[in-house]
Amino acid sequence: MPQHATNRHTGPQHTRSQHTRSQHTGSQHTGSQHAADAGPAHADHAHTRPRGWWRDAVIYQVYVRSFADSDGDGVGDLPGVRQRLPHLAGLGVDALWLTPFYASPQIDGGYDVADYRAVDPRFGSLDDARQLVSEAHTLGLRVLLDLVPNHTSDAHPWFRRALAGDAGARACYHFVRGRGTAGQEPPNDWESLFGGPAWSPVPGEEGLWYLHLFSAHQPDLDWRAPRVHEEFDSVLRFWLDMGVDGFRIDVAHGMVKAEGLPDVGAGEQARMIGARVLPFFDQDGVHDIHRAWRRLLESYGPDRICVAEAWAPTAERLARYVRPDECHQAFNFHFLQAGWDAQELRRVIEESMAAATTVGAPTTWVLSNHDVVRHRTRLGSLARARAAALLMLALPGSAYLYQGEELGLPEVRDLPDEARRDPAFSRAAEGAVTDGQEGMRDGCRVPMPWTAEGPSLGFGPDGGWLPQPQDWPSLSVGAQTGDPLSTLELYRTALRLRRLLPGLGDSAMEWLTAPEGVLALSRPGLVCVLSTRDEAVEAAAPGELLLCSAPGESRESMEAGAGAGRLRIPANSCTWWAA
Repeated sequence: MPQHATNRHTGPQHTRSQHTRSQHTGSQHTGSQHAADAGPAHADHAHTRPRGWWRDAVIYQVYVRSFADSDGDGVGDLPGVRQRLPHLAGLGVDALWLTPFYASPQIDGGYDVADYRAVDPRFGSLDDARQLVSEAHTLGLRVLLDLVPNHTSDAHPWFRRALAGDAGARACYHFVRGRGTAGQEPPNDWESLFGGPAWSPVPGEEGLWYLHLFSAHQPDLDWRAPRVHEEFDSVLRFWLDMGVDGFRIDVAHGMVKAEGLPDVGAGEQARMIGARVLPFFDQDGVHDIHRAWRRLLESYGPDRICVAEAWAPTAERLARYVRPDECHQAFNFHFLQAGWDAQELRRVIEESMAAATTVGAPTTWVLSNHDVVRHRTRLGSLARARAAALLMLALPGSAYLYQGEELGLPEVRDLPDEARRDPAFSRAAEGAVTDGQEGMRDGCRVPMPWTAEGPSLGFGPDGGWLPQPQDWPSLSVGAQTGDPLSTLELYRTALRLRRLLPGLGDSAMEWLTAPEGVLALSRPGLVCVLSTRDEAVEAAAPGELLLCSAPGESRESMEAGAGAGRLRIPANSCTWWAA
């Protein structure tokens, strides 16, 4: 079977017309994978919504700092990304999402923005950004940028003027008098997600505090100020005029805070994040902002999109972010958080699709990103990571890949403390209570290995900003290319098949009968079988074998030792079958 992706679309205005983009409804089944529960997961329904390229796209996240370094300073940059675009085109993805490269002190990896219309010199120039967008489009790749609207850097001109006493600038942030007789206590009990209080005192003004849900260097904007809305409308237009295809909205659930800034409750915040609506997350007012941005995007045509990074307590509340007049997509973190358990995975898949269906939206699927432990490590093995990837790519809707997952990269857990850059780690070192990350985000941000040799394995002419493990040469793009058993070639083949099979995309899905610990689902032209068991299991032969996540397995090897018409499904594997 050929390993490399073929039949690419010819430009950013072309969609995969061979895919059926029908709408779907949620299953009524509740999670058992036994025969009694087998049935449709979703079927066509009456919701109508304009078709769009994003509904079944595979989007690749580029963490710019760690992707490719063109100038030898140890930091990835936009020219480096541009040089590696052929890898993404050959992999078979539809678009790339670039993490922030704006002018920034880089306290939080660029998510502390000082100027939204400038490129940080460490990453290149505005001309480099224009060239990257143009060359990506030539290769048939769309480009999404990361927008950071919840907070700015404390180096942003607005915040500097606010600290100097400018009333207009202060209205753009949350400056609040503290509690106590002299305001010596923070205004409420909110905690920073990086640990410690979410409030810092304003220098030189006793009793006055400013809000920062993340680092103290990232003051939260106050979206009650009209000036904030006007500024971000202008920022969106600046990049859309350059030709970008859309935006990933950072902390899309966090811009609006509850009136009066009420307490969460002593000791409750860490337990409640993601479990309920909080006074600073998932407030109803955020949806007015997303509606306004949707109107702005549509003024540029039907193909510009926004994607919400929204943490919501339920799939139903998450679906509100993708109503027809809001964002086009929202990240499905419920899927990312699911354990390696067939019943749990089925429940999350059903709940996700059912909720998205209520608003006519496509479901998204993601296993890793720059903020979480890589799924190879999180799930416990490379075998499980490969299987999970095939399951994700077989599901209806859109999928997101994080750079390096196509190589099977693990989390790097033994970085020296002096190399770490995550502000969550420094807060932990200072004794602050954290949310459990404790700097581990650096472990998923180690620079990409492109070659099996060189001081940074092809990442750049010299060493990278974080050290790469000694065993990474064998995981590099160069080492894996052409090896039919490699994880890279597994991804290339899966993405090629996803493009060629007419039913893989935004179309119907049905659950099939399967043994305990196994999921079997049917798409038009395809049957996908996932085994979460630690031992092989026999099952009925569903058709012609197309792809197996277990290296070296074939239809013949699976038939060996099994009964007539039966197959041996390998442990912790996923198989695709032509149906």
